[in-house]
Amino acid sequence: MPEPTDQFKRAPKRKPSKGKRVAMSAEDKAAYAKLIEERVAREKDYAQHLPGNDKGR
Repeated sequence: MPEPTDQFKRAPKRKPSKGKRVAMSAEDKAAYAKLIEERVAREKDYAQHLPGNDKGR
């Protein structure tokens, strides 16, 4: 019987990569927080006028 090849063996698991850290100034942090708040408010206002998920049966 021929020896099995490495073609169908599982690949070794990789270690997860670590996230990147970014240094930001206080003004940049405040601007980013304001941007996030505006986005959340926009999504909330948009979702408020959408119909519900329930069906009309």
